[in-house]
Amino acid sequence: MRMVDIIVKKRDKGELSEKEIDFFIQGYTKGEIPDYQASALAMAILLNGMTTRETTDLTLAMARSGEILDLSKVVPIAVDKHSTGGVGDKTSLVVAPTVAASGLPVGKMSGRGLGFSGGTLDKLESIPGFRSNLTTDEFIHQLKAIGIVLTGQSSDLAPADGKLYALRDVTGTVQSIPLIASSIMSKKIAAGAQAILLDVKVGQGAFMTELEDARSLAELMVEIGKLVGRKTVAILSDMNQPLGWAVGNSLELQEALLTLKGQGPEDFREHCLVASGYMLALGGLAGDEILGRKMAEAVLATGEAFKRFRDLIQAQGGDVKYVDDPDSLDKARLIQDIESPRSGYLTEINAREAGETAVLLGCGRERKGELIDYTVGVIVHHKVGDKVDTGDKLFTIHANDEDKLEQAKQKMLAAHRWSDESVRPLPLYYGTIL
Repeated sequence: MRMVDIIVKKRDKGELSEKEIDFFIQGYTKGEIPDYQASALAMAILLNGMTTRETTDLTLAMARSGEILDLSKVVPIAVDKHSTGGVGDKTSLVVAPTVAASGLPVGKMSGRGLGFSGGTLDKLESIPGFRSNLTTDEFIHQLKAIGIVLTGQSSDLAPADGKLYALRDVTGTVQSIPLIASSIMSKKIAAGAQAILLDVKVGQGAFMTELEDARSLAELMVEIGKLVGRKTVAILSDMNQPLGWAVGNSLELQEALLTLKGQGPEDFREHCLVASGYMLALGGLAGDEILGRKMAEAVLATGEAFKRFRDLIQAQGGDVKYVDDPDSLDKARLIQDIESPRSGYLTEINAREAGETAVLLGCGRERKGELIDYTVGVIVHHKVGDKVDTGDKLFTIHANDEDKLEQAKQKMLAAHRWSDESVRPLPLYYGTIL
């Protein structure tokens, strides 16, 4: 079997066999298949798609490329969540400790920034000392000890996905539904959680810009989850404007800490409560997502969720002084408030433009393995539907380069649109896939 034949077959819209998919995944994981051939196949998949059978085979092949954990030997039931990627989406930083503090263990393998969307690990690593490269033994020990783990893909768990994930980020192949579905679900299967919540974003700042595509992705992942015996639910959430206020690693961390302390933006808090409610219902601690939400509200109100986040950071080597005093985190050299150039109702705050602005400032990666700047980003001060007057603070740029600050200013101004007529706020959710 030759890799070039597999590339040509998919290029010509053929359906790959299970053996061909296994050959590719095994060879790429071992380093026998180079990045350029993997890139070619990824592009062919992006352009021509995969059947449900192919996608399931790809998912399982990536999961089998490393160890598959059995967490039932560690905790009675563990839940996991995954977002398909959004702008300002720091949800896991609040939801994971909230659910864990409610009594349901959360064992989560997270990712880094992909394209214009931020990554959970990049946000956590803005805390000095935080370790995101736990071994399998450390993952299991920490889950048993404190009921919460947030780590990256180790060499033991879904190593094929770890390699492909980084490759997709820099080869223009992020948006493929089969590649997104197999990437997410292979990590979930490998990490061993028995119940999974999928937060599928839709809109300008998501990889799925159309609701129909987002629903297809959600249905595909839920079907894969069921096929492999995992309780799986997907929620379809809006990503036409940034979630919360902050876009940028350290800035989003600080916003998550505010939310864990009972503050933070209302849309972000609501999103976290809904997601927590579903996870607690999936894990059997709540009769349904509404009762689960009430449990989540309670641990946020008592401060238990914040304490669990602090435990997480300490367990993974992070300096908790930055959790207790977020103002001590490093700051960007240039911080500039930008005022609204006109009055009116905001009809659009383009999330993709906001995400790309953050990448321009240094939040993301343009090349595989590139270093990022944790301090830079954008704070958006309004939501679609808000009325603003000329001179009101519209957004704040955190930058370390004057030229990039000016470019970011123009890009963010273009992301805002106004109307003289009142505008309805955007919905938070578009439905649930069970």
